[in-house]
Amino acid sequence: MSRLPIRARLTLVFALVMTLVLAALGSFLYVRLGSSLDERVNERLASRHAALTAAVAKGGDSGLADVRFVAADDGFAQVLDANGTIVASFGREARAQLLDDEERGRVGAGRLVLERSITGDDGEPEPARLLATAAPGDRGRIVLVGESLEDRTDALDALLTELLVALPIALVVSSAVGYLVAGGALRPIEAMRRRASGISSETSASRLPLPVAHDEVYRLGETLNEMLDRLDAGLERERRFVADASHELRTPLALLQTELELALRQPRTADELEGALRSAAEETDRLVRLAEDLLLVARADEGKLHIRPTSERPRTLAEDVAARFRGRAEEAERRIEVEGPSELEIEVDASRIRQALGNLVDNALRHGQGTVRIRSEERGEHVELHVTDEGSGFASDFLPRAFERFSRADDARSRGGTGLGLAIVDAVARAHGGFASAANGMVGGADVWVTLPVGAGSAASTAL
Repeated sequence: MSRLPIRARLTLVFALVMTLVLAALGSFLYVRLGSSLDERVNERLASRHAALTAAVAKGGDSGLADVRFVAADDGFAQVLDANGTIVASFGREARAQLLDDEERGRVGAGRLVLERSITGDDGEPEPARLLATAAPGDRGRIVLVGESLEDRTDALDALLTELLVALPIALVVSSAVGYLVAGGALRPIEAMRRRASGISSETSASRLPLPVAHDEVYRLGETLNEMLDRLDAGLERERRFVADASHELRTPLALLQTELELALRQPRTADELEGALRSAAEETDRLVRLAEDLLLVARADEGKLHIRPTSERPRTLAEDVAARFRGRAEEAERRIEVEGPSELEIEVDASRIRQALGNLVDNALRHGQGTVRIRSEERGEHVELHVTDEGSGFASDFLPRAFERFSRADDARSRGGTGLGLAIVDAVARAHGGFASAANGMVGGADVWVTLPVGAGSAASTAL
């Protein structure tokens, strides 16, 4: 059944349910009609029995001559003496012996109702219902009335025939309607499928059509459109990433090409050649760093930025980074200070955290002013690693996109670099199960920090 189209499956289920409903309805009608007919037969028998009993009690045998209505329709009646002899009879079965000795004995003990086969007008046997009781007085007489059940049987047979004809027709018609209704319900989904089949990278802005009714299909289409929005945004980011990466690679490659062409254009002294080679080496080093940064960002996007967590002290990591950049800071007549509790420990990948802090310190030295501070703070189940400077801070329009790849601030804060430093910081933070944030300080300067869970290593290993 699972291989059938969903429209056929819905119709099949609908047909099965309708079969059960129609069968139950037909059975109810059949039983209800039979019960109604039985009630009417019993009422007529009771009425005739009361009239005949009253006649017997009133006038004995002479009073029976006045009874005429008991033989109406298909009814019949008898009055029997103690020996079972028919004293008086009415109707077509008037002279037939309808009760045997055992049944007459049961009549003496109370009211007796039974069904018996009698001979019909066409000579064929037909069912009948009998009602017999003892007559009033002590003469041992029995009053018996009966009625043929042929009309009841014919009515039930006719109803059964009609049900056997009408119910299958109703089932076929209702199944056809169900098939059409299922097709109508699935039509919006088919429209979505046709539109989805035409969406490609060139038409990624297209969206699925939504039905008018705000039902489950509408919510499905709305969810799929939201997914397409996310995919389109991701595709746009990838396009922008490729374009930005191409631009970033083109600059050092052009400079490298220029240096080499100038070195080869005419005879050079040893010092000039050495200078050209040093410049080429610097551009090559920049290309290597850019390629490594691009690879790290790409791995982070794929969820493959693996970390090897160990128990580390944030202050120790900060001091390592500060020692690495202290010579550069002294050349610029600036300082790097480390703050934070020395006993605090977290589970992190030390090399990745040093890389992230190094990017932040490099940005602070390159674009900021004054003292650079690396500060660690414990906040509940998280640890924050802040890097601050005393410069002019970030431009307000740059903060929302500070961690986007190749994102740069204004000219005052964007000289040099590739625009991947903060993106790498964010990737490292997410790999540890945390996040990166940036803001301007209360008294000026930039404040960029990484928030990490105390058990960041185990959480990130599971996520990756």
